[in-house]
Amino acid sequence: MRIHFIAIGGSIMHSLAIVMHDQGHKVSGSDDEIYEPSRSRLQQKGLLPASTGWDPERLNEGIDVVVLGMHARSNNPELIRAKELGIKIQSFPEFIYDISKSKTRVVVAGSHGKTTTSGMIAHVLDKTGIPADRMIGATIGSLEPVKISDAGIIILEGDEYLSSPDDSRPKFLHYHPQVTVITGIAWDHMNVFPTYQSYIEPFRQLITSLGTTDILIYCTDDADLVKLVAEISPPCELLPYSVHPYVIENGIVSLKSENQKEHPLKVFGLHNMQNISASFFVARKLGLADQDFYEGISSFEGASKRLQLLHKGTNLTSYLDFAHAPSKVKATVHAVREKHPNDYIIACLELHTFSSLNPDFLPQYKDALKKADEKIVYYSPHTLEIKQLPDLSSDQLADYFNAKDLKVTTTAVQIEEIINHLEVRAGTVLLWMSSGRFDGLDLKVVAEQLEGSDSK
Repeated sequence: MRIHFIAIGGSIMHSLAIVMHDQGHKVSGSDDEIYEPSRSRLQQKGLLPASTGWDPERLNEGIDVVVLGMHARSNNPELIRAKELGIKIQSFPEFIYDISKSKTRVVVAGSHGKTTTSGMIAHVLDKTGIPADRMIGATIGSLEPVKISDAGIIILEGDEYLSSPDDSRPKFLHYHPQVTVITGIAWDHMNVFPTYQSYIEPFRQLITSLGTTDILIYCTDDADLVKLVAEISPPCELLPYSVHPYVIENGIVSLKSENQKEHPLKVFGLHNMQNISASFFVARKLGLADQDFYEGISSFEGASKRLQLLHKGTNLTSYLDFAHAPSKVKATVHAVREKHPNDYIIACLELHTFSSLNPDFLPQYKDALKKADEKIVYYSPHTLEIKQLPDLSSDQLADYFNAKDLKVTTTAVQIEEIINHLEVRAGTVLLWMSSGRFDGLDLKVVAEQLEGSDSK
């Protein structure tokens, strides 16, 4: 099969392109900008476009399908050319469904925890030797984000966002899952969902689509989600879940199984105990014995950039987390405080998305950094210009976060200056939260410099 990927540089798109190439399909692609690690990975496989940008001459009648990524626009010249030629055009969720119709499809949806929960399920299945494909938004230990084989199961991270510039349906509606997890609902993507009610609608559609032979596993700690499920009353099997029982002793987090046996973990945080509970129910439904689940989950170290340990020194510990939406930021700061109850926590958050920089949405961040000792917020004025949003002041942000002691910075140099003037004591934690890049700042180097000669 000949496949052309428009916007091949995306994290999922480039991984899917590589998998298709490795299976023997003829793959081509295009993009107007490709960053690392996508660039190097595509180059290693001979899939890196010879030039950046869009060229309709790349399209011809010999191509079987065009996979259209969200980064492209509806007036993309390659997309227009594909339509003129009558080539089959699919969003990547449509494409994934087409190649997984015969499989048991497990979809993990929700505003937060999708990647981690999907990763937990994939990790446990891998550790217990159960073949399963996956499409997850991050690397999980040694597991690549995308795997497509002849396995009878596929784990899919289900996004509520639009499928493509040509298809406004939520991505997860294309998958038609037999097993669905919803981790919770918290308003996000304000550029697409201008109100909370409009944001809830895709989840309403997902729940409504479930039939009598399907399974819905949903978090009862989210009152709005519970209300939505009760209101729709789908005919599927309902499995509510909450936080998995756990204990913390000497900084070690352990799950407690029904027989009260303790199982040490490598991850922490209340939100992860919820994610584990969801994964546990999925594993049961896939036929996994409880003991096998606990043995498998004990070695799970987290998804890339999800409370990822960047540095561990004598006095300083540093983490990186993908948290950017208010609910994610609150959960991450809470998790670090629970793990380090008596430590000095420096939290640095980058506001990078359209929602996080929008004055109409920013009040959602109230008290998001409350549990941190030092609160730093970084944003780029250039990003505001690109997104055509008004400038922000330090006073405004302090009000939005309900934090008079909030430190606001607009350059990487200022971030370093603020952090380097802070006192590093025994038991200091430096927490970075962003879906962006902190203006290219080397976060490991900052932690090592802050640690000083005690760095390890």
